[in-house]
Amino acid sequence: MNRTDPNPARDGFLVAAVVLTVVSAGLLAAHFSFDGDTYQHCAYLGPSTRMYVTAWAGPLCSVAALVLTGRRAPRFTGARAALVCVAALLLLVQLVALYWVYSSDPAGGTGCSGLGLLAP
Repeated sequence: MNRTDPNPARDGFLVAAVVLTVVSAGLLAAHFSFDGDTYQHCAYLGPSTRMYVTAWAGPLCSVAALVLTGRRAPRFTGARAALVCVAALLLLVQLVALYWVYSSDPAGGTGCSGLGLLAP
């Protein structure tokens, strides 16, 4: 068996990076599906615990995928470049979602109308 890559552990790093990228995308989808947790009967409850968990776990998985993709790579193949692009895009969107979790109430604290900023 003649392989061009003498170290099969490098393939393991790439597989782990792909798995982490898929998990990261799943966490991002889960985070956005939990968006309905913030309001109940037009009362702002704030982000739920599962929103905090998915908002922090997603970027951690993306960063780990980026680290594993670039780890000890003698050459940057097309698969690695595509994985870096996908993981970096996911990381950017997840950082925006993480910022959104810690931002203030978008309705101004007076319910679903958002008129609290205009009404005295």
